[in-house]
Formats: sequence, structure tokens, C-alpha cells
Amino acid sequence: MTPATKSQQSPQGDSPPPGESARTPRRPQPRSSRRALVDISTRLRPRDYVIAELLVDHQVLTTGQLTAMLFTSPTTCLHRLHALRQLGVVDRFLRHRPGLPEPLHWVPGLLATRLVALARNEKPPTPAVVYERKDRTMMRPDLGHLIGVNQFFTDLIGYTRSHPQYRLARWWPEPRTADAYGRRVHPDGHGVWNTPAGSVGFFLEHDTGLEKLPVLTGKLDGYRRLRREGGPHYPVLFWLPTRAREQNLHRRLADGPTPGLVVATAARDTINGHSPAGPIWRLYGNGRHRLHLADIPSHHATPGPLNPAAPTPEQDPLAALAEK
Repeated sequence: MTPATKSQQSPQGDSPPPGESARTPRRPQPRSSRRALVDISTRLRPRDYVIAELLVDHQVLTTGQLTAMLFTSPTTCLHRLHALRQLGVVDRFLRHRPGLPEPLHWVPGLLATRLVALARNEKPPTPAVVYERKDRTMMRPDLGHLIGVNQFFTDLIGYTRSHPQYRLARWWPEPRTADAYGRRVHPDGHGVWNTPAGSVGFFLEHDTGLEKLPVLTGKLDGYRRLRREGGPHYPVLFWLPTRAREQNLHRRLADGPTPGLVVATAARDTINGHSPAGPIWRLYGNGRHRLHLADIPSHHATPGPLNPAAPTPEQDPLAALAEK
């Protein structure tokens, strides 16, 4: 037996590295984290690849969100997620909030991050980086905001399961969107909604009601600049917590300069069971008439340095289901 093999079999017996005290606690490494992708390849299904990509791209999703997109029941979803956790593909945590529901939150495990990085010809993160990312996600003070953003896009994908003529052709989180559009804008998310009549690109601003209205309207400056410098003609969607907040925002917009772009709003407390695809969107300057997401004016415009234009098939968040 070589020293390396012996070390792998008995990590507790390793001597501390130079400069590290023998008393320094060392984080135990789960057996699953030492597996290679080839060791579990026969146990992965196309849906598992989608789960890995969604978690890597969007950091955290709840059991309910993954069920709505990919499963027929929460029980089936939980069984598969627990199996993937045993393989080291995903991990989970629970945030205790007094008086509030406590859904399981799922994050990418070491093998999910490795799988996605290698598939994209990127360098996989180290185990230490993966552990830190998971802990940082769990301790995010704005975790509720992130879950809310992901819920918006989850609802759209859920809608397509019963309306297959529609498709969420692109779903980008804030960092990727900012990079793609020259850091002129920093929306909470960006999507392209394919419909039988065409496609609607949009930028999402998910509002929790904590920011003052001038802060919300001030975000439009970046979108105007992006449009002037060759960006797409996409609407800005304000996803608001209450109808009162929505009415106040429209009054604020009316008192200021003309937005110079399409602005649409919806209030989560009055959507009456509709998904974001439904007839819930009120255009600024268009009275109180409500539109479906598919009917909001949008145009990809000419591709350029600040405009990646229409989505490609591989940008579909469920592309792995079709590929495998």
C-alpha cells in the first residue's frame, strides 16, 4: 500500500501540514466529495443535470420550486434530492424563522459545481470554495429576496408545463445579466419569454417594499443609458409586494421625467392565482388595463457589444432535458 493510498483511507491519521497546529480542527470531508463524476455517471438522469445547472446558476432553490419545474409531487422531488445529496451532487439547509414556514433550501454540492464547470470548459472550484459558497448562501441577509426572484422564474417554467406552446428561453441571474449588458444595468434577473406570437425579453426588478420609491425609479437611468448605447428594447418589470405600492410607484413615475422605455408593474398580493405569465401587468401610461406577459412590447434590436440579442437553444434553462 502506498502512502497516498493509506492517507486516503485514513484521513483522521494524517499529520498536520507545516505551520498548522495538531490541535487545529480539520473539517471532515464527506465520502461523496471524494467521488469522481465517472463514479456516479450511471446513476444520473437528464433531470439531474438540469438540477445541477439550475442550482449552480441561481445559487439556491426550495423543494417547492424544484417540484414546480421538474417533478410531479414534492415527495418524488424530495426522494430524488436526498439521493443526489448522498452522491454529493446537491446539499441543503434549513433557515429557522420564528412563526414562518421552514422550506428546505437546496444548493449545489461539490459534484454539481464540478459537473457544470467542466461542461462549460471552466476550471472547477476547489472544495473549500464550494463549502464557503454554501455557507454564504445560508447566511445571506437577503436570502428571502433571492428566493423571491427565483420564484418569479420558477413560476414561469411551471406555467410552461401546462402550456407547452410557451417557453422560458433564457433565465439569467443578476451577475450574468450585468456582465452581458456591459454593467450598465443590474436587474435582479433577465429572461426571454417565447410565445406563439414571438418573444418578450425583459429585465426584472423584484421589490420587497424596503427601498424608497425614488430608489426604484432611479434604477431606470441605467436602462435608459443601455438603450441609448445599443442595448435591447426590453421592458423593465417591477414585481411589487402590494397594490398600494404599485399605485404609489405609478404616481411617482408620473411626477418625474418620462421613463423613455417600457415599464410594467404587477402586485403579488392581487394576482389572484395567476403566474407572472398571466394578465397581471400594468403598463405605465396605459391606464389600468392589464396585459399578459406575452403582450408587453419588446424587441431584441440589433445584436452588438451591449446586446446579446435573441437566446440560443443552449441558453434554455431546461436544455439538458433535450440534449440527453
